Amino acid sequence: MNSLRKPIFQVYNRGKMTRRPTHPGNIIKEDYLLPLSISIKDMSDTLGVSRKTLSKIINERSAITPDMALRLSRALDTTPDLWLNLQKNYDLWTAENASKEWQKVKPLSQQTLHIPANRQDVP
Repeated sequence: MNSLRKPIFQVYNRGKMTRRPTHPGNIIKEDYLLPLSISIKDMSDTLGVSRKTLSKIINERSAITPDMALRLSRALDTTPDLWLNLQKNYDLWTAENASKEWQKVKPLSQQTLHIPANRQDVP
């Protein structure tokens, strides 16, 4: 694995990521393709996808889909959850930092969120 990445406990600060997570495409490239001397073409053949599809992921222009997560997990002896969680963390950090519009959303009151189950006026 790439030793330049910070351990997970150094990346989070009170539940919030403090730096941009590594895109899963970069992990494929740095932790698998380069050290194992596997070309994008060879890996795309192994995965059963086009070279263009894999290249877009590796160059961080495309996301890991559930289908790709299944293919990667089988080829690389990992789990689909690993790849989907890496993508989810990357996407969430990107969305959180790309715009602050989401912070304008007003939270529902605790009273609204915790309506008793036995209320008669709820249809």
